[in-house]
Amino acid sequence: MRSFVFRSKDKVRVWIAMNGESREIVASACGDRSENTSRILWDRVLSAYKEAIVFSDCWRAYQAVIPTERHRPGGKETGETAYIERWNNPLRQHLARFVRKTLSFSKWIKIHEIGLKLFIHRYNTKGSG
Repeated sequence: MRSFVFRSKDKVRVWIAMNGESREIVASACGDRSENTSRILWDRVLSAYKEAIVFSDCWRAYQAVIPTERHRPGGKETGETAYIERWNNPLRQHLARFVRKTLSFSKWIKIHEIGLKLFIHRYNTKGSG
């Protein structure tokens, strides 16, 4: 999901890893669309989840980081990434800093990440976002 910090030219991507069965967010990262940010997300995923099959879009940064025997890239037509896409909606509804066009924004990436982590905690503990 795309967002920005400080000004609209400073784009930040929100990367999310979700448990497909429980719909719980298991890891997150904020950064650009690079392999480096993908690696940060993958490193934050607990080892128990790394044994599962991983579904993602066909972005090359995922393919460089996630082991090929576990990775199943596919487009939106497969439906495997629909829960992540759906999860973006409550995030944007509850936190104005994640809306595409807004007057509310984070001035620092650290504050952006803290807001995201607080929302994830609430989402995971209440189950509804």
